[in-house]
Amino acid sequence: MKSSESTLSRRAFVQLAAAAAAGTSAGLMASANFAYAAGSDTLRVGLVGCGGRGKGAARDAAVAADGVEVVALADVFQDRIDSAREELSAEIGEKLQVTDSRVYVGFDAYRHLIDDPSVNYVLLAAPGGFRPAHLRKAVESGKHTFAEKPVAVDPVGCREISVLADEAAAKGMGILTGTQRRHQPSYMETVRRIHDGQIGRVLSGRIYFNSQGLRYDEPQPDWTDTEYQIRNFRLYTHLSGDCPLELLIHNVDVANWVMQSHPTRVFATGGREAFPARYRGNIYDHFGIDFEYSNGVHLYGFTRRQEATQARALEEFTGSDGMAVFADWGNNASIRGANSWRYEGEDQSSFVQEHADFIASIRAGEPLNEAKRVAESNLTAIMARESAYTGREITWEEIAESRQDLSVDEWRLGGMPEPPVATPGHTALDRNWLGQPV
Repeated sequence: MKSSESTLSRRAFVQLAAAAAAGTSAGLMASANFAYAAGSDTLRVGLVGCGGRGKGAARDAAVAADGVEVVALADVFQDRIDSAREELSAEIGEKLQVTDSRVYVGFDAYRHLIDDPSVNYVLLAAPGGFRPAHLRKAVESGKHTFAEKPVAVDPVGCREISVLADEAAAKGMGILTGTQRRHQPSYMETVRRIHDGQIGRVLSGRIYFNSQGLRYDEPQPDWTDTEYQIRNFRLYTHLSGDCPLELLIHNVDVANWVMQSHPTRVFATGGREAFPARYRGNIYDHFGIDFEYSNGVHLYGFTRRQEATQARALEEFTGSDGMAVFADWGNNASIRGANSWRYEGEDQSSFVQEHADFIASIRAGEPLNEAKRVAESNLTAIMARESAYTGREITWEEIAESRQDLSVDEWRLGGMPEPPVATPGHTALDRNWLGQPV
């Protein structure tokens, strides 16, 4: 069992990555990694981030196809790894092949796991604020990668993901992202019908992802400030991206898919009014959003995390000749109007299906690369968040060029300041994770 350092400087990471890239030919990296991950070869999964979504992704990948094993685990905290080993052993049995020598703990554990020669399929499921650095390492190593949503929490990170998408494509490397509705048959068929004109010209839409609160880990006496932030990452914008990225990103991605574009401007409101007093952090607990697309279509989005409230998850698009509705995550997908239709098929879990599609593409020698598209959807969700945070309209050009960088330069298991809650009318768009202008 390998333990890594308790701190990791972002500048040091960049220097290490540059040194590694300088000493290795991209062509050699590609041929070394992809040849043994193609055809019928076993895909050996390494999981970075052993929380709930990480364990789910490892399980989904393992059951998605034959010839897939989970062989390595990495996390900042040992107890998360222990929990993942226990739960995955019960769920996937012999497909879990993790030995103590392939367990990595600490802030740089992801580097050791990605460098592990036994791993050829990487799952990145740590909090989203870590994703650009983790994906950068995966791309440099040339290993097919699943990157959970969000892929970034700020505009600087989204631009980096877009660059990494191109670098991965040049190496023939695949990147799967956690916006799994693109792989769900009911969504795929309904969007196809919309694009075929079966509801006519899209006139408006609305999307919801309203959750009944969030998972909260009560702080323990031995926790540091850093440990509280990471274990309760959903409460922090620099780690989760807030509700538009942690929740509504799925619906935003569907909206951009339907509209075949991104919004040109967003006007949003939000606030923090119903969280229990013991919650630290700086996210809002509700947002109301008006997305405007280039053709003048307005789409309204709503997301919240408030206990004892009604949950809702849907997408609805009104057209000149009818309406398309994805309710209960698409299992009740239908079209109403002149071309009335209801989806009658059985959807396999979209979480499993996305890995099945990815594995099939890898073995066919044509790996999927979804990173650039999801970077655009992430940036759309950030535009909504920032409109609410700043208290003003945000345009696509403005968010795309923003210098906002919420990354923490150095993580350590010790004291960490609490970032401020955004104040509309006062919070700057271009700022760091502590709210200071950049």
